[in-house]
Amino acid sequence: METITAKTTAKADREAVLSVRGLTVGFGEKLVLDNLDLDVYRGEILGFVGASGAGKSVLMRTVLRLLPRQAGSIHILGVDYDAASEARRMELDTRLGVLFQHGALFSSLTVKENIQLPMREYLDLPKSLMDELAYLKIDMVGLDPDAADKYPSELSGGMIKRAALARALALDPDLVFLDEPTSGLDPIGAAEFDALIARLRDTLGLTVYMVTHDLDSLFSVCDRIAVLGHKRVMVEGTLEDMFAYDDPWVQSYFRGKRARSVVVDGEVKTAG
Repeated sequence: METITAKTTAKADREAVLSVRGLTVGFGEKLVLDNLDLDVYRGEILGFVGASGAGKSVLMRTVLRLLPRQAGSIHILGVDYDAASEARRMELDTRLGVLFQHGALFSSLTVKENIQLPMREYLDLPKSLMDELAYLKIDMVGLDPDAADKYPSELSGGMIKRAALARALALDPDLVFLDEPTSGLDPIGAAEFDALIARLRDTLGLTVYMVTHDLDSLFSVCDRIAVLGHKRVMVEGTLEDMFAYDDPWVQSYFRGKRARSVVVDGEVKTAG
């Protein structure tokens, strides 16, 4: 199936912070992704969706080199990661931040210590400076300073998400990967987290790759959406493009009973 790309979002003058070409990933004889292409442009919040089991997490983990691939290339900030030197790869790694679905905080470490882990791995900084930076990140994600010395078991679900986001921002990355960032949050907490992501994108100049099932996130904060299906990105573009794309799953997802209203070409499209 050929990927449909909106003309308005496929501008040649946009810088691709992440560019994936011909990506093929499989387990045994079963292919999960087959010849997949995807671009994520600087400064955007890309919402990445697909049916459960379609391979969204597999794609993200492959891009992060947590899973092997059978074919394809991955360019980060214009650099072919496979062809880069070890020093260049380490530099590229510091420009990526990741928030895993359930936070993935280390239970034996405090929030401050979790945030400082990337600093200890990649930087040579005095403890006093790392402490100062950790408190800065804690404040940046909307946590109180006293959260610094708490352990993950002492945090609410929303606090865990924010602490994990603070760790993802520890090295001031260019590109942040968010895996289901609002899952498990109540509607108010999810809306606040979406607003936080948008604010951080605007203030820090982040590019955000967000794997999500949350329709509210797609409608409220995502600049562009990519849909995974049939082992490839089958459509990418704006909400208007999702409404116009003639595929049963896409139509059911974006125009089903849980969808929200959106204005398309001056006309309000409603759910159902």
